[in-house]
Amino acid sequence: MAQKWLYERYSPLFFSVCRRYLSSREDAEEALVSGFYKIFSQIEAYNGTGSFEGWMRRVVVNEALMLLRKKQPLLFPGDEILSLHEQHDSFSVEAAMSAADILELLAKLPSGYRTVFNLFVLEGYKHHEIADILGISINTSKSQLILAKEKLKNLLKNKGY
Repeated sequence: MAQKWLYERYSPLFFSVCRRYLSSREDAEEALVSGFYKIFSQIEAYNGTGSFEGWMRRVVVNEALMLLRKKQPLLFPGDEILSLHEQHDSFSVEAAMSAADILELLAKLPSGYRTVFNLFVLEGYKHHEIADILGISINTSKSQLILAKEKLKNLLKNKGY
């Protein structure tokens, strides 16, 4: 009964988290189900520090990342091209955009860009944490974020925002 309530309460939120990382709906559903399986089977791993929702979210994000790595390698294109001194930009998403528009734009990013962008901007991880999670350098994380923002700017311009 409690598991059903927890799933019904949080599955829409966590599904949208999975969709930000995984471009196909089926993969997002697989990560969601796998994440809830881990939540229910390893609930004793939650030690009471921090919010329970935050712990569950981390489990789901980790499942999405594992599936992403399994399904497609994380490509980090253009890493060697960009100087980290080119970070002076003012990126903002128009408030008028719908969640579907944002998901559509994120789906157009290469997997490496999308993953780093999600972890940094939407999940609040620091670059050193992203580097640890993905097994990349801190500089790669920083440059992928810069490149993701630049690509998103271009996509937004093309859509008329």
